[in-house]
Amino acid sequence: MAAGALPGRVRATIGFIIRRLFQAVLVLIGVMLITIVLFHLVSSYTLAKAIVGPRATPAQIAQTIKQRGFNQPIWIQFWWQVYNYLHLNFGNSFHFNSPVKNLIQHDLPRTLALVGTSTVLALIVAVPLGVFQTVRRNKPSDYVLSSLAFIFYAMPPFVLGPLLILLLAVDIHVFAPTINPSESVLTIMTSWKEFTLPVLTLAAVTVASFSRYMRSSMMDALAEDYVRTAKAKGASRMRVLFRHAFRNALIPIITLLGLSLPAIAGGAVITETVFNYPGMGLLTYIAANSFDVNVVVATTVVATVLTVSGSLLADILYAVVDPRIRYARR
Repeated sequence: MAAGALPGRVRATIGFIIRRLFQAVLVLIGVMLITIVLFHLVSSYTLAKAIVGPRATPAQIAQTIKQRGFNQPIWIQFWWQVYNYLHLNFGNSFHFNSPVKNLIQHDLPRTLALVGTSTVLALIVAVPLGVFQTVRRNKPSDYVLSSLAFIFYAMPPFVLGPLLILLLAVDIHVFAPTINPSESVLTIMTSWKEFTLPVLTLAAVTVASFSRYMRSSMMDALAEDYVRTAKAKGASRMRVLFRHAFRNALIPIITLLGLSLPAIAGGAVITETVFNYPGMGLLTYIAANSFDVNVVVATTVVATVLTVSGSLLADILYAVVDPRIRYARR
């Protein structure tokens, strides 16, 4: 490597990260604006009535509208929302009667545990499965696994979750159908009877998707010229498969992982609701049904931050796996 190559690559990488961070800020602003606009489409009377209760008088509703600023133009509401978020002030939840910041601090670790565990499990299962299907391609085992992958890929969590509950919790009594919301995140993770079904529900679709992409990526890698060269030099089949093809086949999986984070986070909302899992998804669901604007906007922004951060991390890992990438040209 030339002496000036490393500094140039470092500068290109730093420039790439800065551009991605700027894009992330624009995404956050856009998400906040869209969320506030959606709630602004709901009448201020409906929001105020949801806050003070169904028996509120017109005078109480009018006072709540004025206090909450629902009568102000949307750009003013948006500005105050951004100002408060920059100061880590997420407001108060009228439904839970608690600061939104405390609710997020309580439920976010649980969602991170669920999403993180299911994603790691999906990768552990999907990557070897894709390699196995490549080795056994066009064989009966490949057809069976491909059929199962299509079935699970087409099955949403709100269908798979209840099916697993009926089969493994109600009929066989192996796992618990729901989770005790008062338990700590460490207790939930170590309680396999409660934690297994939500993880399996969220991981099943991801395994189906990742295994198909891994199979396709491995087959493309095995068709490259450098693989044929390695075979011509007398390299063994296992060496060609894992030494030469496997690393390059992982690159699309890393990209897919970053792009799949929004879908995994969205699936967590449904999964947490099905299993009564005390996380950010269940919190958002309850808040949305209660017109709790502060909670919905805050949880949406937090989920966006995590998703954008995961995508940025995937881009950086992309460069680690493939040193040929030059961010300055992207």
